[in-house]
Amino acid sequence: MNHLDLLINALTTILVTIDPPGLAPIFLSLTMGMSRQQRFIVAWRGSLIAFFILAAFALFGNGILSLLGISIGAFRIAGGMLLFWIAFEMIFEKRNERKEKTGEVAITRDHIHNIAVFPLALPLIAGPGAISATILLSGSFSSTIDRLELIAVIALCLGILFAALVIAERIDRFLGVTGRAILTRLLGVILAALAVQFVVDGIRSAFAI
Repeated sequence: MNHLDLLINALTTILVTIDPPGLAPIFLSLTMGMSRQQRFIVAWRGSLIAFFILAAFALFGNGILSLLGISIGAFRIAGGMLLFWIAFEMIFEKRNERKEKTGEVAITRDHIHNIAVFPLALPLIAGPGAISATILLSGSFSSTIDRLELIAVIALCLGILFAALVIAERIDRFLGVTGRAILTRLLGVILAALAVQFVVDGIRSAFAI
């Protein structure tokens, strides 16, 4: 495989693992009740944080996990459990209950920043799949220049993702209250299934099943 093929393969692999079209509606549900500007901030911060996470793993991935004594299997299990909790809240509207109790002040600067970090940047964008793919791809980009090219590919992919999230906020005006409720529960079920799959894959990897 020549160098151009490696770059195309890296671009395709990372785009598939972060899945911009699939993440856009989930982003709408997670940021329900926020203004357009607040969603823009969450999307920007989430994409930027995810970029730094993936770039760090592209440069030091294997070394970081080895240093901490963490396997990819263990990371998949942890990410799946955290994702399942978010899915649970979406299905049973626990997030909406918290908003009703605290009122509009729930959407503060800290609240926006927290959502950008978790669950958007990690584990939804820079999740076990994307991190695993990045670490695996970094093995084919051995030199410093090659690693910088891989980081540029990651930046391009997250730029595409950011654009998808910005466009996604415009969809919200067409959904209405009923549409949001249906979408939130449907995506919660999908997220729960995805979370379970992360855990299953992690168990298989950790125990070599």
